[in-house]
Amino acid sequence: MAQTARAVRFDRYGGIEELKVVEIPRPSPEAGQVVVEVVAAAVNPGEAAIRQGFMHEQFPSTFPSGEGSDFAGRIAEIGAGVGGVAVGDAVLGFTDARASHATHVVVPADQVTRKPDALDWNVAATLYVAGTTAFATVKAVDAVSGDTVAVSGAAGGVGSIAVQLLRARGAKVIGIAGADNHEWLRSVGVVPVAYGDGLIDRLRGAAPDGIDAFIDTFGADYVDIAIELGVPVDRIDTIINFDAISKHGVKGEGNAAAGTIDVVAELAQQAAAGTFDVPIAAVYPLDDVRGAYRELERRHTRGKIVLRP
Repeated sequence: MAQTARAVRFDRYGGIEELKVVEIPRPSPEAGQVVVEVVAAAVNPGEAAIRQGFMHEQFPSTFPSGEGSDFAGRIAEIGAGVGGVAVGDAVLGFTDARASHATHVVVPADQVTRKPDALDWNVAATLYVAGTTAFATVKAVDAVSGDTVAVSGAAGGVGSIAVQLLRARGAKVIGIAGADNHEWLRSVGVVPVAYGDGLIDRLRGAAPDGIDAFIDTFGADYVDIAIELGVPVDRIDTIINFDAISKHGVKGEGNAAAGTIDVVAELAQQAAAGTFDVPIAAVYPLDDVRGAYRELERRHTRGKIVLRP
């Protein structure tokens, strides 16, 4: 058994150039833990914000810092007292230690769940941060069959899942996105609307009877737009505009509201069954983590970017 692993690290807050891949001691499991050999790990916008120091108050870093929350892989080692899984089992899950961008990660055994055979490895690696956040937003706006729901950033990592979960509930979904994502949105039953000047008029045209709920996954002024359109504040949810939450009293439910292994397991079963798909925008080797974040930070990605150690 190899005694070392490889992991992404940064030594101070800053840009993409701070990221590096280093050799570290291979993690060992304590009682109740498992070591997972990572097959795929998602790249998330929050991780970029943490690295840049923008979220120091909420999520301070200690250096050297790792990164990454969700992953899919195979059980490589089991600690004392762990049952229900065996070495070699395919699993997906999450770490709270910013450690999934690596060849190996150690986590409590109750933070992994079995990967359905039909579930693609890359998709499995996206279901903790993006998947549970989308799940929470849909629940927060209480979408039901017959509702009309608008989603900003509708082709992004969270938005692309949220629009499909909304459609599965029978809602009419209006997806706000750039023109290059409109064909994909139509393919999953979503009415596409371009962002930019004149958006309010386009939304009114797409929903002449009004919009019942609004999910904001992008930020900017989308909460203000939702309010101007007459959407009740208790049916507006934003995962990024924290000022709007305090200013307007809209909801701010995201990963923290649904980030449990039970929800991850439910999403894995739904994805394996074809209830929704996660568009994979790009797959990067671990050594090109800078390239992965460079693409992510352009904020025009359809679906998710994944690292493959």
